Amino acid sequence: MRSNALIVGSLFITAALLVGCSSSGASPSAASQAPAASAPAASAPAASAPAASAGAVTVEAKPVGTAGTVLVAGSNGMTVYIFTKDTKDSGKSVCTGGCLVTWPALTVAAGETPTGGAGVTGTLGTITREDDGTLQVTYNGLPLYFFQNDKAPGDANGIYENWEAVKP
Repeated sequence: MRSNALIVGSLFITAALLVGCSSSGASPSAASQAPAASAPAASAPAASAPAASAGAVTVEAKPVGTAGTVLVAGSNGMTVYIFTKDTKDSGKSVCTGGCLVTWPALTVAAGETPTGGAGVTGTLGTITREDDGTLQVTYNGLPLYFFQNDKAPGDANGIYENWEAVKP
């Protein structure tokens, strides 16, 4: 009798642990919204990123808090950044791997081109990323990125050493 009670109890505990381990209680979208470290290194991985565009992209100049008038892009109107370690007109991005998790590339779908909207005075273009073949948007020859901790239009949380919001 005692043996049966131990087996039933063990099965109950095992089932409870399996259920607890398989579900965090949070939705996948909530988990992907988790903030990363307050000052990420260029190569440090992070928890989430604003979605890069899957189609045509319009880049505009808008006032963004203390950053002043900077470029914003995509259907989400989020602030875009440059990585000062990228080389102008090189056709390459040096932000790869974990860096690209924290600083997702602003991309367009194959066959699409970025469009300059209000206040954009420079030249928009694209480069083909060597790591995955996607088309990354450039401004005046420098690749553009979002910052994963910017959650709403008007956020400019990605200004760190080697990272700048893009002035028109």
